[in-house]
Amino acid sequence: MSEAVKHLDISIMGREFRVACPVAEEETLLQAVQLLDARMHDIRTAGKVIGIEKIAIMTALNMTHEFLSTKVEGGFDIGSIQRKIDNMNSTIDAALLEQTELF
Repeated sequence: MSEAVKHLDISIMGREFRVACPVAEEETLLQAVQLLDARMHDIRTAGKVIGIEKIAIMTALNMTHEFLSTKVEGGFDIGSIQRKIDNMNSTIDAALLEQTELF
């Protein structure tokens, strides 16, 4: 059964967008919108980047870098673990593509 989807009107850097998301993820999406909007405003306020597209790209680059270099207590590197999981998923997907009959 598919999950219920809700359409939301959001605003980022004063621009309106309509997006769809699963109802269960609405709060997380709204938090992501707030974080993205704040980061983009910070970059624009710093005045070193001009143009909404360049601001969006720099924000995405900064946030991606933070994600990939995040470490949690105990020395776990989340970015490294995520990359390993992605690699394992790719390996599994490739192996499953070769299978015509699993049972």
